[in-house]
Amino acid sequence: MKTLIVISALLANQALAADARTLAPLPPAAQESLREEMLGNLLAINEILTLMAAGKVKEAGQLAETSLGQSAMGKHRGKPLDARPGAHMPPAMHEIGLDGHRAVSEFARAAASGDREKALAELPKLTGGCVACHYSWRTR
Repeated sequence: MKTLIVISALLANQALAADARTLAPLPPAAQESLREEMLGNLLAINEILTLMAAGKVKEAGQLAETSLGQSAMGKHRGKPLDARPGAHMPPAMHEIGLDGHRAVSEFARAAASGDREKALAELPKLTGGCVACHYSWRTR
């Protein structure tokens, strides 16, 4: 068991050393706000997928728009400047985030029609922004 832990730790250190993503140097408060938002986004995506699997297409679209779409932009507006991630992101990182919000809204519009196939066709775009950002950027 100890050997497995040591191997896991070594592999984790090697993975961090090989991390080729671009560093986005956000202030600690902005990093924490972004981390909390990303965790909330994971929960929202899971619920959207659960609703889609249950055939609740319109509900999935409503949740997507209110929690992740363009309607959800500006969540940190009332926080001090050092706690607002968007204000400190490099422009390319910020644009990926904006594109992600737009893609979610496109999914939400498709889902609002109740057409499951149309909504499913848009679903990969919903997570595509997440993948693009997380594979391109890091905050530490």
